[in-house]
Amino acid sequence: MAKSDMVTVEKGGRAAVAFGSNCVRLSVGEWIVVVAVSSVILSLAPVLWQRFEKFSPGADYRLPYELSSDYRLYERYCRWACRRYETLVVGDSVIWGHYVSRDNTLSHYLNDNAGSRRFANLGVDGIHPAALEGLLRYYGKDISNKNVILHLNPLWMSSRKHDLQIEKEHHFNHPKLVAQFTPRIPCYKASYSERISAVVRRYIPLLSWTSHLNITYFEGMDVPAWTLRHPYRNPLKAVTFRPGTVDHERTDDTARPAKVAGVTGFQWVEPETSLQWAALRRSIRLLSKRGNRVFVLVGPFNEYMLDAESMEKYRAMKNEIEAWLRQNNVDYYLPPALPAEFYRDASHPLSRGYAALAEQLFADDSFRRCILGSDRDSASLSE
Repeated sequence: MAKSDMVTVEKGGRAAVAFGSNCVRLSVGEWIVVVAVSSVILSLAPVLWQRFEKFSPGADYRLPYELSSDYRLYERYCRWACRRYETLVVGDSVIWGHYVSRDNTLSHYLNDNAGSRRFANLGVDGIHPAALEGLLRYYGKDISNKNVILHLNPLWMSSRKHDLQIEKEHHFNHPKLVAQFTPRIPCYKASYSERISAVVRRYIPLLSWTSHLNITYFEGMDVPAWTLRHPYRNPLKAVTFRPGTVDHERTDDTARPAKVAGVTGFQWVEPETSLQWAALRRSIRLLSKRGNRVFVLVGPFNEYMLDAESMEKYRAMKNEIEAWLRQNNVDYYLPPALPAEFYRDASHPLSRGYAALAEQLFADDSFRRCILGSDRDSASLSE
């Protein structure tokens, strides 16, 4: 309390301090009321915000690259897509379409083959299986009783570093989505307080809402930091109430396919020890428990880049993955290598590659039975 808020008065020959008119004193009961009312207002704010914030994705929508870490927006998109599409295509940048425009992605060509809008692009650029598990578990709860094409990019198992097995600290994508305590991720060295904060944000809508505001409207910064970078801009005008409507599309780089051939040696990890493969298996079980019919797409991978030793290990790894999928009655497709000129790098197809892959899927019996068929019984999975 400031000195200006206190008045000294004489009382019975003694000096006493009385509170000035500028000071507000609340009783314990009044403080309880204030806390209760404030909590209600703050809890309702994220819900009310959506009434003002317009979200109307169009055809071939995908989460904008700049908003890849806006998990609240992804959650809202999941809810929107589940009401309108029969099949959700889930995965990393291969599904998102890293080097192509949004009307040249796998989901686009699947819709072309279907002759209607049946497939939604729920890919997230930069996500890996360990993070994807968290995204589906905490922000993809609306994905239930749907057809789901779940993509496994073998690139995440191409080294112990990509598989998050190294003990040295490694800054990977989407760390707030991975398991914070168990199972242990050796290269994840976040502090205890950072881990607790990541867990709390998953369950308190107010925190995910403020994160959404910062990412969508303030370039990933809080308002004070944003105003320091843009001292002459009005932060209120930055809030457009139209999140995720702009997609700064990547160019369809068909003129520059991958050039490296037969010289790359990947240090593939064993599936039985792979953290990424274990995370994907947990995602399959999670989606299946929610009543989804899961179809796993493994690859495609640019096998022309591999030297002889890497190719041998890669084939052995694929065989183990296929064996698990068969044993657990999971429908899947392991596509043959696309023509070399259809790849941009080790794992990303160009538009011609996506078109060819979509045609392969529609010709596959397992895909037609699982995704295009009417039988929607979920498979029972074992460890």
